[in-house]
Amino acid sequence: MSSRVALILIALLAVLGGSAFLVKNLSKPGAPSAALGQPLLESLKAADIAAVVIRDPKSALTVERKSERWTIAERDGFPADYDKVRDFVIKATALKIGQIDQAGEKDRARLQLDAGGTKIEFRGADGKPLAALVAGKKYFKTEPENPERAIGDGRYVARAGDDKHVYLIADPLPQASTKSAEWIDRKSFAVEKVKTLDVRYPDGSGYRIERAGDNADWRFGGGGEKPDAPKANSASYSLQVLELADVAPKDAKPEDTGLAKPTIVTASTFDGLTYTLKVGKLEGENYYVTVAIAGEPRAAAGKDAEERQKKLAERMPRERELGKYTLLIPKSKLEDTLRKRADLLPAKKDAKK
Repeated sequence: MSSRVALILIALLAVLGGSAFLVKNLSKPGAPSAALGQPLLESLKAADIAAVVIRDPKSALTVERKSERWTIAERDGFPADYDKVRDFVIKATALKIGQIDQAGEKDRARLQLDAGGTKIEFRGADGKPLAALVAGKKYFKTEPENPERAIGDGRYVARAGDDKHVYLIADPLPQASTKSAEWIDRKSFAVEKVKTLDVRYPDGSGYRIERAGDNADWRFGGGGEKPDAPKANSASYSLQVLELADVAPKDAKPEDTGLAKPTIVTASTFDGLTYTLKVGKLEGENYYVTVAIAGEPRAAAGKDAEERQKKLAERMPRERELGKYTLLIPKSKLEDTLRKRADLLPAKKDAKK
């Protein structure tokens, strides 16, 4: 073995962790070794990328830069997670070629680098393609029990315009997904310092709890029985820690999401805001939800009132913008709020014998 071939083998072992598979395929004639370790998308620069379009056989997703933020076109411009987009773009420009093999039509089909693969296209501000690749099967050093869920040690890819070669890279590209849930900014609205909480189910039943101050005891609306304090606290405090699981398509119909006959949650706060949530049906483990916010923030008197009011005013534009969308919120975040009135009552003590 020449010293040049030995160096190539060492480089491959460093890039992909060393695999007999790589050594075997290096011996194939016609594999262009000069490109090993070179950028996969050599002309692609992160600063030039204004959109990323991902297509698989069933769906498509477009993440595009609008002004100073990234948004998802198929979700009516819903904000994308900036850090996720930035990391994906940076990683794409840094992808290195770990192995090259000649490939025919059958090889490309076997590795899902034909129409069955995931096409990733990077576009500039003018909408024109800058670079593109097809991501195929994940590569594993050792076969996992569940390949579909396992992250992988690398991925087989093909470059746009090159139908003669298959490339192996050390990044499994887990973010290359058309699922909006993988891309959205999950920050939600936070209903803090609840003063009154009213929950009405489609059949007209429900409950209302209220309190006179931020640290006062809860009472049922209209007086009478007191709710169990921990349960009432959970019903209101759960609304402070909401997060988004996903956002529904713009054309989602109310009759399909359950929002034609929703449960309505109305929470007024000591900050002068009123949040109205319409809660539809479950989609898997998530509820369809819309939110509307009324009022202007005014923090209660106190030494921190001015700072709190400032923070509320900063939050409001994004929280109000969520009102344009049908959101998906995890069931676990809403189940305490959606209790029946009877479930908020204190547990009955066993009668003395």
